[in-house]
Amino acid sequence: MSFEQIAALAVLVTVVGVLIHGRVRADVVALSGAAALLLMGVVRPVEVQGAFASPAVIALAGLFVIAYAIELSGLLGLMIRQATALASRIGARGIWIVIGLCGSVGGFLNNTPVVVLAAPVIRDVATSLKLSPKRFLMPLSHVTVMGGLLTLIGTSTNLLVNDMARNAGQPVFGLFEITPVGLVIALAGGAWLYFVGARQLGRAVAQDEAEAARLAQLEEDRRKAEIEARKGKRLRLPFRLPRLGEARTHEDGSGDAHLGDVALFGAADRPFDLRRALIALTIFLAVIAAAGLGLAPIAASAFAGAVALILLKVITPEEAYAGLRPEILLLIAGMVVIGTAIEVTGLAATGAERLIDIIRPLGPLGALFVLYGVTLFATELLSNATVAVLITPIAVAIAESFGVDPRPFLVGVMMAASAAFATPFGYQTNVLVFQMGNYSYMDFVRVGVPLNLVTWLAAMVAIPIFFPF
Repeated sequence: MSFEQIAALAVLVTVVGVLIHGRVRADVVALSGAAALLLMGVVRPVEVQGAFASPAVIALAGLFVIAYAIELSGLLGLMIRQATALASRIGARGIWIVIGLCGSVGGFLNNTPVVVLAAPVIRDVATSLKLSPKRFLMPLSHVTVMGGLLTLIGTSTNLLVNDMARNAGQPVFGLFEITPVGLVIALAGGAWLYFVGARQLGRAVAQDEAEAARLAQLEEDRRKAEIEARKGKRLRLPFRLPRLGEARTHEDGSGDAHLGDVALFGAADRPFDLRRALIALTIFLAVIAAAGLGLAPIAASAFAGAVALILLKVITPEEAYAGLRPEILLLIAGMVVIGTAIEVTGLAATGAERLIDIIRPLGPLGALFVLYGVTLFATELLSNATVAVLITPIAVAIAESFGVDPRPFLVGVMMAASAAFATPFGYQTNVLVFQMGNYSYMDFVRVGVPLNLVTWLAAMVAIPIFFPF
């Protein structure tokens, strides 16, 4: 191995290890890795500059500003409140309709504010119907994530894979080109959640209710014991009685996790402003139309839309900067630099050759199956952007080794890098509902692992149909 390959591999291993450890912010880790590669001469300044000015970063920056303008106008909150008011009259099925609507919105807007606004409303409606919110909050997160698979702008991962494929000489994807595959995956996953996953969560609710009843009985015993003690009777119990609301300790010795303040979940809601909402929605639709009809690249249309919002005084420059979400943009830019190093040093080709030797007897479909599984497993441990950067060059190399179109493999990376549901920390929306729904880690495992398998199989059916080898 050359010095450049050894250096790139060392940086890659270090970055992945620190990201798995989770003690340092992901964007700081990615930028540190990019800086190390630049100092060692593995990548050139022009390549670093290209990463920060890549179409994916420009498109995401513009889309973040537009989405933030829609959020500030109060339009998103109004839509969710109106849909949930209808759900409160229909019952449980109405809540599922709202969840489905949130999923469809997730194909165009960042899914985090969608879940932030919808989660407390769904919680309150479920409570008013005497239903446990636990049955609906996790499906809300998962369905919204699957909604991000519907369009090229649904998640930053899709744009990043598209950008890296363009750098590798592949034609770019259209805005709605991946929609058929994403729709099949979303319908299959949503159906499983409705018919099976919700029942699993229902059993967890029953167990929680039984535990609450047990603690209530223990509290009653403790109260009686205190009364007897005050009467002068020494009543000794063979065990310590926990107080209601006292944090329990798990068998491994770790306490209950507290991720965020539930009171902050509704902080993103804004009063509805008709003028701002109409202008922001019109510009957003114009951006989508321009990109979907091929009139302009998504990076150009999104950037122009964001600037137009400032010129029309829908948002101030300060609000636009606040909506940029630099931690995501810098993470992607840093990981693109690392991905460039992996490609230019030949590490991607070497890794692909090793993997190809193993999967060659399986043929293209078997290779797609394995690649999807590897991506799915990796994204449970690492950020979506990291996985996209690591796997995309290998996907192109595998396709070229079989002499087939790389697009099925690229679509597989897009889907698998986002459709991971087995942990509460694999996606930001999972973290948001984790505390609000009072879930355990194993709740996500029990529901998420089968959901991963269902969406994996759905992808293996849909991808070869809509993207033939």
